[in-house]
Amino acid sequence: MTKSELRKLFLAKRQSLTPSERDVASGQIVENFFDNFDLSKIKVVHCFISIEKFVEVDTRQIFKRIWSDFPGVTTVVPRVDRETDEIESLIYQLDTELLHNRWQIGEPTHDDRVDPSELDIVIVPLLCYDRSGHRVGYGKGYYDRLLVRCRSDCQKIGLSMFPPIDNIPDSHEGDIRLDACITPAKVITFKGDV
Repeated sequence: MTKSELRKLFLAKRQSLTPSERDVASGQIVENFFDNFDLSKIKVVHCFISIEKFVEVDTRQIFKRIWSDFPGVTTVVPRVDRETDEIESLIYQLDTELLHNRWQIGEPTHDDRVDPSELDIVIVPLLCYDRSGHRVGYGKGYYDRLLVRCRSDCQKIGLSMFPPIDNIPDSHEGDIRLDACITPAKVITFKGDV
């Protein structure tokens, strides 16, 4: 299956989940994140804000737990710069005001940016992923362009309610691979060339 076909298939799979199934899966993914990743030496975490209509993993609990348990960690969220078509990482705190863009994605109204070189972890949205860490996103390439600007030791972590597929046949060199993907059942890590 091509990325385009996989995109349709996994959007439909997510849409078929009940709100309860999504909540349970999201809760297990959040637990697996905090159980398996040591944030004690982390300074900046970039994480997406969930898009409700796409039934994405609910990331609100990730933000809340970082704010309460790791107050020294700066959380940032994406906003697309319409002039450059690049993701900016904007500081996101409990009292940050959000404005919904044309896709109904919440974005901070301020301009307090963090450079990609400062990101220690990027939690990446995806529709599906394969056993070598390639992912299918929404097709605009925003995260690939962000991740290529991050340090080589920045951890690139996907969140998925589903297990990996065997292979995404039309992956290419511009697709930045994940280091890990967190599912409700476990954390899958991808190392080296597969």
